[in-house]
Amino acid sequence: MKRAFEPFEKKVWLSSPTMHGSEIEYITEAYETNWMSTVGENINQVEQMTCEKTGCKYAVALSSGTAALHLAVKLAGVKPGDRVFCSDVTFGATVNPVRYEGGVPVFIDTEYDTWNMDPVALEKAFRMHRDVKVVVVAHLYGVPGKIDEIRDICERNGAIIVEDAAESLGATYKGVQTGTFGRYNVISFNGNKIITGSSGGMFLTDEKEAADKVRKWSTQAREDAPWYQHEEVGYNYRMSNVIAGVVRGQYPYLEEHIRQKKEIYLRYREGLKDLPVTMNPYDGENSEPNFWLSCLLLDREAMCRQVRGEREALYLPEPGKSCPTEILETLAAHNAEGRPIWKPMHLQPIYRMNDFVTVQGNGRGRTNAYLAGEAVDAGADIFERGLCLPSDNKMTVAEQDRIIEMIKSCFD
Repeated sequence: MKRAFEPFEKKVWLSSPTMHGSEIEYITEAYETNWMSTVGENINQVEQMTCEKTGCKYAVALSSGTAALHLAVKLAGVKPGDRVFCSDVTFGATVNPVRYEGGVPVFIDTEYDTWNMDPVALEKAFRMHRDVKVVVVAHLYGVPGKIDEIRDICERNGAIIVEDAAESLGATYKGVQTGTFGRYNVISFNGNKIITGSSGGMFLTDEKEAADKVRKWSTQAREDAPWYQHEEVGYNYRMSNVIAGVVRGQYPYLEEHIRQKKEIYLRYREGLKDLPVTMNPYDGENSEPNFWLSCLLLDREAMCRQVRGEREALYLPEPGKSCPTEILETLAAHNAEGRPIWKPMHLQPIYRMNDFVTVQGNGRGRTNAYLAGEAVDAGADIFERGLCLPSDNKMTVAEQDRIIEMIKSCFD
């Protein structure tokens, strides 16, 4: 019989904004000085702070990480019909900007060591598609991928890296901040990120010409003329000085947030060590994540029967076993928020006909096998057996202890 728990009176979130007070001071400064649009001191300061934190030479504040990715893909020269290699297990915003420019995403399978793009599969993909010149690589849940191996493969094949570090601000690989390994790089300040502006993103590069181009494109591509002169397509993508005020107030607390997130990860790892599960992995010798989200992967033999359709999931309870659906439903029933792992892009209805490269084969025709319960690729397997746990840095130790007990009860 399953143990009974009282629901949390106040919801325990997956990852919500954590405000400190200084944010409102910078918002007020924008208001009182009447700099409410897309220029102002908050924007200047946030761009400078980003360069200082990451070590990049130039940063351009934009309305979202997605906008930054779009301009990065455009800058990389993606044209209609061009194939672009993309991380498979990620949020759709990593991939959609390729489509904005008419590119054709080709998805590269995930590896188990970091849950990020598999360099072996990437090497294979270049043998299959020698014309590819752009690779969009994401760092999942704040954990750096094997970026040195990926960069070496791209350099040998003459390909540009667009690094999606939206989830990994503050994470390092071999002591170097993510968001600096690609030619063009992106971070996000969305409401659930390690620090936030409620929205907003940043384009990062070491190339002045690239930064200047993004500034121009993001302000409707206006030419230097006394009137509104337009000679190419532009976008309304610049960050607001008000949003920048929130980010400016958040930056001093980045390291504190990372420390809190790491403590949450370690408490989960210790509290769940006797269950047939593992935490989302990282390369402890070479990388230090920002621990944005703590995730869980059930052992294969510990999985009860679980079937997922396009929008619903079912499972059959079994003593001593569980599945992500059961755990997520248990958390939700007690007013705590978890999430499934990002569904791989090659399994998304919009992208199922795109090429997918895995070390096990070319990936074609695998969707039906997956829907039949045969998770044959690493990304599909992690999606099938994994989930994101409540990782809010305002969660108390007592609340986390209760969540741990709820998870344990799913295996009773």
